[in-house]
Amino acid sequence: MFRTIGDGPSAWESLLPAQVLRLPEELARVDELLDDPVFFAPFAPYFHPVLGRPSTPVECYLRLMFLKFRYRLGFETLCAEVSDSISWRRFCRIPLDGAVPHPTTLMKLTTRCGEAAVAGLNEALWAKAAGQKLLRVRRVRADTTVIPANVAYPTDSGLLARAVGSWCARRGGCRRRAGRRIPS
Repeated sequence: MFRTIGDGPSAWESLLPAQVLRLPEELARVDELLDDPVFFAPFAPYFHPVLGRPSTPVECYLRLMFLKFRYRLGFETLCAEVSDSISWRRFCRIPLDGAVPHPTTLMKLTTRCGEAAVAGLNEALWAKAAGQKLLRVRRVRADTTVIPANVAYPTDSGLLARAVGSWCARRGGCRRRAGRRIPS
């Protein structure tokens, strides 16, 4: 069954002070962008509107995938971080007393809807946020100039020669310390 919106905040959240409930600035801006129902539409064809057990709400899944994309996390690390952070739970619309979706659930949803769909949604979100100048997009410049160089890779015979030389030098030091000739 296709669900776009989750259950809402829990009773515990009403007891927390306002400072704890406030999202970081970047996540608050992205949260406003993700409230647009346009982002839910691509997932509708993958779920039946009435039949089946209730799925993870799309708003929660989208926000989890944004955090995974933004912070370059794996599924297991993502779920562990979200379960430990109140602000990330609030961003993902997961109640404090609610369970974070299991990593395998997220993997199955990603497989069902396609990695390309999730990546496309993330890119569209980044483009929309950058176009509205809501996020600071860092520019990265990579220098991929290749300079030819003579690299001398170690050979087996070269390594053996160095080992023998080192062994002989140590043996000579032993002779000097002993003050007598050590038989060869």
